[in-house]
This record gives sequence, C-alpha cells and structure tokens, in this order.
Amino acid sequence: MAANYDPSMVTAVIPEIGLVVLIFVDLALDLLWMRKPDHLRKLGWLTAGGLVVIIGLSFAFATPGTEPVLLFGGMLRQDWLAFIFRLVVLTGAAVTSLFAMDSEGLGNRGEFYLLLLSSTLGMSLMAASADLIMLYLAIETTSIPLYVLSGFLIRDNKSSEAGFKYFLFGAMTSAVMLYGFSLLYGFSGTTQIYRLAEMLQAGEVAPLAMMGVGLLVLVGFGFKIAAVPLHFWAPDVYEGAPTVVTGFLSTASKAAGFAVLMRVVVAVFPAITPLWTIVLSTMSVASMILGNTLALAQKNIKRLLAYSSIAHAGYVLIGVATLTPLGVTGAVYYLIAYLVTNLAAFGVVTVTSRSVGSDEISAYAGLSRRSPGMALALLVALLSLGGIPPFAGFFAKVLVFGAAVQANLVWLAVVGVVNAIVGLYYYLSVLKVVYLYRSEDETKPLTITPAWKLALWVCVAGILVIGVLIAPGFSWATAAAASLF
Repeated sequence: MAANYDPSMVTAVIPEIGLVVLIFVDLALDLLWMRKPDHLRKLGWLTAGGLVVIIGLSFAFATPGTEPVLLFGGMLRQDWLAFIFRLVVLTGAAVTSLFAMDSEGLGNRGEFYLLLLSSTLGMSLMAASADLIMLYLAIETTSIPLYVLSGFLIRDNKSSEAGFKYFLFGAMTSAVMLYGFSLLYGFSGTTQIYRLAEMLQAGEVAPLAMMGVGLLVLVGFGFKIAAVPLHFWAPDVYEGAPTVVTGFLSTASKAAGFAVLMRVVVAVFPAITPLWTIVLSTMSVASMILGNTLALAQKNIKRLLAYSSIAHAGYVLIGVATLTPLGVTGAVYYLIAYLVTNLAAFGVVTVTSRSVGSDEISAYAGLSRRSPGMALALLVALLSLGGIPPFAGFFAKVLVFGAAVQANLVWLAVVGVVNAIVGLYYYLSVLKVVYLYRSEDETKPLTITPAWKLALWVCVAGILVIGVLIAPGFSWATAAAASLF
C-alpha cells in the first residue's frame, strides 16, 4: 500500500467526482425549470442516466488493482470492497430515481434528486473510508439527507413522524459511535484505520479497552444495518417514509453500513476476534428470530418488508460473524443479490399503492388479474427473498450458511435455515393473496409508467442473472473479501 500522491488519485475517485458534477447539473436545471413541473420530471431520467454513465466511467477508469492503495493521505482506500459497494449504491440510486419519477410529491421536486445524490455520495465515501474522521463525515453525509427524505412528504403525518424518529435515533447512535471513535484516537494517537490496526496487532493497546470501544462503535454500525437491538426505528420509518425512499433505505444504505462494518471489524479488531464472533452471532440470531417472528403478524406490506429487512440483516451477519474470507464473500454476494431483490419488491409496492390507495396486504387481492406482469415481478422478488432457486437469494443464503459450517458455527447455520423456512411462509402468504384471492376491482388494470417498467424489469433481470450466472458475482465478492484479509 502507498500513501504518497499518485496521478491515479483522480481516477480512483471518479464515482465521487461524477456524483458532485451530477448534483450541480441537477441543481442548475432545477432552478431553470422550477416553474415548469412537467420539465422537472425529466430530472429523474437525467439522474438515472447520469448514474449509469458514472458506473460506466468507474468500470473504465476506477477499477482497483491487485494491491489496495491508500489515497489522499490515508483518508480513502482503493480496493475491491470499496469498488463493489460503490457500484451497489450507484445502482440503487439509479433504480430509485426511476421509481421516484412518477411518484406523487417526489418526481416533480428537484430537491428530492439532490438529496438522493448527496446521500449516495456519502455512501460511496463510506465504502472507501480508511480514516475515522473521513468515515464519520461520510456517515453523516449519508444520514442527514436520508432523515429529510424519510419525512419528505410533509403533509403526510406518517412521513413526518418517520423523518423525526429516524433523526432522533440516528443522532443518538451517531453520538455513541463518535464517542467510540474518540476513544480509539485517544488510545492510539491516530485516526487512520489501517495504522490503528497495526498498533492493535502489535499489542500497543489493551485488548480489554478495545472490547469496550468496539461495542460503542458497533452501536452506530448496528443502527445503519437495522440489526437487533438497534432495529427499533425500522418498522415505523419504513412504513411512514415514501415507499421509494424506503426501498433505497433498505438496500443501498444497509449495504454501505455492512461495507463499513466488515472493514472495521476485520481490519481494526483482529486481536479480539472471539468476542466479535460471539457478539455478531448473537445479533444475527436475535435479528433473524425477531424479524421473522414479528413479520408473521403484519397486515401492512411495508411493515412486513421492514421486519423482513431486519431478518435479512441477520442472515448477512452470519457471514460477517465467521470472520473468514468465505464468510465475507457470502456477505458481499448476499448484499448484491439483496439490492435488486428488495428494490423490486418495494417497486411493486410503489406502483400498487398508487393505484389501490393502500399498503395493506389485503389490497393486493386480484393483483395477478389486474397486472400479471406486476404479480410476476412480486413473485420473483419474494421467492428470491425466501431463498428459492434459481433466484439470487438462494445462492446468497447457501454461501453464508456454508461459511458458518466451515467456521464450525454449525448451530448458527441451523438457526439460519430454520428462520429461512419461517420467512418463506409469510412471503408465500402474500403471494397467496396476490394469486388466489379475488377483488371487485380486479378488472381495472394498474397504471404502470415506462420509467417504472424499466426499473422493475432491470431488478427482475438482475435477480435472475445473479441467481443463474453465479460466477461473475462470486468472483467480485471473492475479490472484495481478499482485499480485507
């Protein structure tokens, strides 16, 4: 690794440069079109197209080499973990832009896209952060726009409540995490993550002190990934926030949180690996059991998917808890698969709730007759979440369960399999309503705009491709894991 200046520094941060440029372009056009609501809708196409261009430029110029490189005085790290999670959050933002275009109260407001891109910029920096100060700034850059987006529909009491709750809980956990960061600096005298790791491995800091500090830091990370016991905000925020924002929260934000968790746990705290295995395994089991159990009783599909998201955080934590290359590989692959899967599920909810005016599961009766394509997209998404082959979620679960067995955590794999069966039950319960129940309005077709169609079929295609063509995603996930070990 090298910390000196290199001409490739600029190309390494092309995703961030591209996001900043796109933010200014959107801002300029928002000011230019502010009196033309129909024109403002075009910002969705512009934002999605701009993000696709940034992804292409990242492939062309920002692909990391075989050896990780520290940039900008050790503030950022260019490696495969950062690269892959940058692509994940950029893809999530692009799909979210398409879903937002025709969503009431979102698509014709330029500030929505500015906040979305600002949060995406923070997530991109989170994935690449190699310094505690940079990491904290990236987390706040991610979180503050998300607080606003959650309460974006100010005339909707649920949305306002969601934004306020998310802000309060986020501020509290962020303060605890920052206190942990300050203790890390106090014990070591450095804020650079990899320099800190070297000092800990050399025994220059007491392991007992690291245990306490590690738990404080985990509070902030646990909040970002919505894992038990830091999950309490998720059901209310997921239900109250605009559905488009909920989909982004549950995928891109969660992926960025796991990227940081894996980097910090593996790099900074290897001396207390047994403690991490115990803590993360406990969080994993609690998240799976609580998420799946409470999801069984839900009548609102957004709350059901919220508890499902908590359970899926538990599945990913199985891979992280092993602290092995295969475990991290499984976690990364799982998050890639989860991105397209959950975005597809919330995309269907976005389209359906606009037409039927309700997020209750009972309102989905007759959906297969009103729109066979939408029902099929929901079928693919829910079966993937349930871990049914040949969809993306199946191999993702196989990887994390296999990693647990390899790490002699067979009991954790067994708990995961049992919970996956429970999860499949409530996913099939939703599909039963969609395909078997009848409705008086089933002859009325749903209104599906071109942007929604494009976003949905991109997600459905992603679920199938990632589930069937396993090698590319697995290779990427393996490269990401190798950059940590």
